[in-house]
Amino acid sequence: MPDMSPDAAKAISRIPSGCSILTARTQTDRTGMLASWVQQAAFEPPIVSVAVKAGRPISDIIQTAGGFALNLLGENPGPMFKHFGKGFAPGEEAFADLDTNDVEFGIAIPDRIALLSCKLVATQKVGDHDVHFGEVVRANVDEALPTPYVHIRKSGSSY
Repeated sequence: MPDMSPDAAKAISRIPSGCSILTARTQTDRTGMLASWVQQAAFEPPIVSVAVKAGRPISDIIQTAGGFALNLLGENPGPMFKHFGKGFAPGEEAFADLDTNDVEFGIAIPDRIALLSCKLVATQKVGDHDVHFGEVVRANVDEALPTPYVHIRKSGSSY
């Protein structure tokens, strides 16, 4: 496969995205990660997609759990970026020092503007990522309706 050209990387980096904390849990495993490749994929039923780099442990937990939760971040994501941006090894406690609640398929974190609990309907390997598609089975929105965070990456060829 050819490497991405510098022009393609620069152009792709200008695609804006939001940022979310993707969480999943089973009886024995709980984890979360910073996710910026999240998109609505269908209206009926409501389905969202999230791309996860192949080999990340959360993908196996999503498969076992049969779903995931997305915590959508507002315009001040700094504390959650700092906490989840480093990533977590398998078995490492991802939610230490956070006030969380278990929700269907995942974990609700503080400082979110919305929460989507999603039942896994499909997973597709695409390039170097696994794209998980989830039907929204429950949703909560912060009534204050803060502005969602919009992210522009520095490079379209890496995180």
